[in-house]
Amino acid sequence: MTTAGSFDAPIEIFGASIVPKLTWLTTIIPVVVQFVIFLRWLHRRMRNDEITRAFVRDIATNHLPHIYNALQKIAVQQGIELDDTPLVQFVDLNSRRKR
Repeated sequence: MTTAGSFDAPIEIFGASIVPKLTWLTTIIPVVVQFVIFLRWLHRRMRNDEITRAFVRDIATNHLPHIYNALQKIAVQQGIELDDTPLVQFVDLNSRRKR
């Protein structure tokens, strides 16, 4: 027994069933949306790493020399003998060596 609101019969438009097209759309659209969200997350993560790397480089090159200078002045006032200031050396793990 079929009622007016029953989903037993496939929906037809111009003699062609629309059900297979809807099945593909309901499969493809979430996959595409998930992929776009993943790409946005990946881009954000890579950008955060770049910002962190630039921040650490800036701290090491611009601020550490001033901090060590102030520390040496304080040590002289307190009568404490300090070792020489260490040199800042960067290790770039992302670049490849050219041979």
